[in-house]
Amino acid sequence: MSDFQYVSQAALGCAETLIPQWLPNGVREGKEWAAINPRRSDNTRGSFKVNLKTGAWADFSCGEKGGDCISLYAYIFGVSQIEALKAIANFLCIDLQNTSIHKPNV
Repeated sequence: MSDFQYVSQAALGCAETLIPQWLPNGVREGKEWAAINPRRSDNTRGSFKVNLKTGAWADFSCGEKGGDCISLYAYIFGVSQIEALKAIANFLCIDLQNTSIHKPNV
């Protein structure tokens, strides 16, 4: 399992806690978190949704979308996928020191 898969699965297990922290102006609608997109001028909740069971997310107004919590974090906070991976791993106390992203390709 890659670092991305491992951290993505761990984040998904905590999605009901993490996603409301990342998107505090949202509300739960069944299995989804409906929020205001912080990356664009958005005044109405509902077009930006995250599936709390799968991590898939989309902004149906502008077409932005992703498949997991790592890509969601990267999108919301405007960072790379690697930076998002490290931030989430740090928050979840996952040690990435001896993992493949820190080793040179051989």
